[in-house]
Amino acid sequence: MKKRIAIPLEDGILCSHFGHCEQFAIIDTENNSISNESLITPPPHEPGLLPGWLAEKGVTDVIAGGMGQRAINLFNEQNINVFVGAPIKKSSELAADLLNDALVAGANFCDH
Repeated sequence: MKKRIAIPLEDGILCSHFGHCEQFAIIDTENNSISNESLITPPPHEPGLLPGWLAEKGVTDVIAGGMGQRAINLFNEQNINVFVGAPIKKSSELAADLLNDALVAGANFCDH
């Protein structure tokens, strides 16, 4: 099964505030293995913009530290799975955790 996972980054690791990240790691997977990883720069922050922007890029899953409920709902409307409360790790480690059903999601640290 193919997935395209988006992970917000700051200084090369998971950015705790989804909407204000420096870059996104876009990780393509096939048969539970990472097949490609690329970095893309998001457009300037605007509430509600990123779910549609990432959907246009074929994203199927998002791993985040914190994200507002409105953003989660917008991703779900785009048929994108959202995993919040992820630990601060490198994108490849988070993607591997998701693929191996080992992603530990804690509290959603975003309150807006």
